[in-house]
Amino acid sequence: LTDSNCAKNRKSLNLLPPKVKRNTVIIEYENELNPGENITNKKLKWIPKDWKIILNNIKEMRKDLNAPVDTMGCHMCHDRTADAKVQRYQTLVSLMLSSQTKDQVTHAAMLRLRNHGLTVDNILKTDENLLGKLIYPVGFWKRKVAFIKKTTEILKTNYQEDIPSSVEELCKLPGVGPKMAHLAMDIGWGEVSGIGVDTHVHRIANRLGWVPKETKTPEATRKALQDWLPQSQWSEVNRLMVGFGQTVCKPVTPQCEKCLNKKLCPTAAKNIGKIE
Repeated sequence: LTDSNCAKNRKSLNLLPPKVKRNTVIIEYENELNPGENITNKKLKWIPKDWKIILNNIKEMRKDLNAPVDTMGCHMCHDRTADAKVQRYQTLVSLMLSSQTKDQVTHAAMLRLRNHGLTVDNILKTDENLLGKLIYPVGFWKRKVAFIKKTTEILKTNYQEDIPSSVEELCKLPGVGPKMAHLAMDIGWGEVSGIGVDTHVHRIANRLGWVPKETKTPEATRKALQDWLPQSQWSEVNRLMVGFGQTVCKPVTPQCEKCLNKKLCPTAAKNIGKIE
């Protein structure tokens, strides 16, 4: 299941955030001037107002680690006692299963797969009907059976049973999109190549006005966020915002009244005004 298909499904379910007024923004220089450099050579970039305060507030609200992603996210689905290659393979499979699927369902499916034997060789030997029973009821499970089988064959043939070590190569695998690729690079290889943007990150970024204009897809949101958010925050921001989206900034009836950012978020101001 590709990220583009996921975006279409979200649109059909009417989960895209409502249009909100963009926060007042500030313009900062992208790089400090070198001594003697002409000021006209500075490159300007868009940065949302109060983003550091907002981000710190989200971190404060997430400090208890009480969201499903904290214990059942894809970073928690692999066997930490297994060989490094096997751990990376299991991480990739969990990411493939996670699309359009709650963390609880993905985690349960991963436990069944691991009990069955989640290695490249064993999955290649596994009948598609049995594989389907093992991963059901993840979203679009029939398509994911085919994707997992095809991807596993490619890993066996071309990558010595390991996963690719670049976003470009990962995205060539059946059923793997940019979000999965960036998270696989982070979790599997310890390399921060980009922000993993799912429905939660996409929704919250638009609600907060963290994009210069409304974005329609997670991939567009990723590019917009990476244009201004310091790279030091990229690895943490996915899990941070996913958990925030699961517990506070929910798709339907977000709990704006309890949010520490209710006076800074344009969507919260609108929602609380409706309640009052």
